[in-house]
Amino acid sequence: MIFVRSMNLSHVHCADTRGQIQKRVTPMSSLKSAPRLSFEFFPPNDIAGAFRLSDTVRALAPLDPSFVSVTYGAGGTTRTLTHDAVTTIGSRYGLNVAAHLTCVDASREETLAIAESYAAAGVTEIVALRGDPPKGQGGFCAHPQGFKDTVELIEALAGMGKFNIRVGAYPDPHPEAAGPGADVDWLKRKIDAGATSAITQFFFEPETYFRFRDACEKAGIDAPIIPGILPIERWAGVKKFATRCGARVPGWIDEAFDKATRDGREDLLSVALATELCADLIDGGVEDLHFYTMNKPALTQDIARALGVTPRVELRDVA
Repeated sequence: MIFVRSMNLSHVHCADTRGQIQKRVTPMSSLKSAPRLSFEFFPPNDIAGAFRLSDTVRALAPLDPSFVSVTYGAGGTTRTLTHDAVTTIGSRYGLNVAAHLTCVDASREETLAIAESYAAAGVTEIVALRGDPPKGQGGFCAHPQGFKDTVELIEALAGMGKFNIRVGAYPDPHPEAAGPGADVDWLKRKIDAGATSAITQFFFEPETYFRFRDACEKAGIDAPIIPGILPIERWAGVKKFATRCGARVPGWIDEAFDKATRDGREDLLSVALATELCADLIDGGVEDLHFYTMNKPALTQDIARALGVTPRVELRDVA
């Protein structure tokens, strides 16, 4: 069975696709309420990318996200581009924008100067991350005058008193995790340092999130932990990325995409899987969902409609 949207987009129903995927159907009518959404974008590095980002923001802004975030390239390679994208999205579209800020390849003074520039531009949200090392570097190595880890960065940002600080969380073990429970311990340290909420790495099954949430609650973490959702645009690429970042890939999803690819139904399967994942999370008490859009809005729009989230605001005229 695979889910397909009805023509009026008001609910999801089932259609036979030769046993392509056997999963429990969560009727949309059983959901407690439509979730609050947020979106992640990445900064453009050329003119075509700038148009793609603009089109993505325009497509998703009417869904009235609680916030949107803009990523930071590996090794700090998009530092200026991220700043420009954050300020442009905030001023042009009136969205609450969270800027990613990392510990990579910058001194404390340089990093906090970037934070001050965000505050001066009216940005009040920071996603504080350790960051990925530059290409070719075997692992993270702190700048000699920089922050040694995310906890130090969070403490400094919290001391400024100007930002709501969000952080990353890892329902599947981080590739560099010291052992079982290390990701929960690190999240506890980040929350204690001044972070107010966490956004998870993407995952494929709701049980992954619920196990992590339960472990966090047991550890005394009471800050919101927002599930990160990745609509699957191209399965081969997502599978490789998942392997690199430690996200467990269930065999049944691999098999389902093999069959969907042969049938030309990859997008349909992607929307179905993400919709059911989100529905199960909502049934389990989740109220917020964060979508990794990859600057491609179509799948995220379809999933939002299937979950009952429809455009609630109109974009004002922009130049």
